[in-house]
Amino acid sequence: MGTTTAQPRTVLERFPAGGPRGSWPAEEYAAAQGTDVQVVMDLPSDQFLVVANAPTE
Repeated sequence: MGTTTAQPRTVLERFPAGGPRGSWPAEEYAAAQGTDVQVVMDLPSDQFLVVANAPTE
């Protein structure tokens, strides 16, 4: 089995997962950033996080 190393990320914004529109607000925010961002689900906090991926060297 291989191991993976977590990439450092910066959380740009948080959206509650229980919102009536689900992940849409997070997806819309991410699309408006125009940079290397993605939406991930943080299960412990029950939130969608918009995170910026760290640049690779």
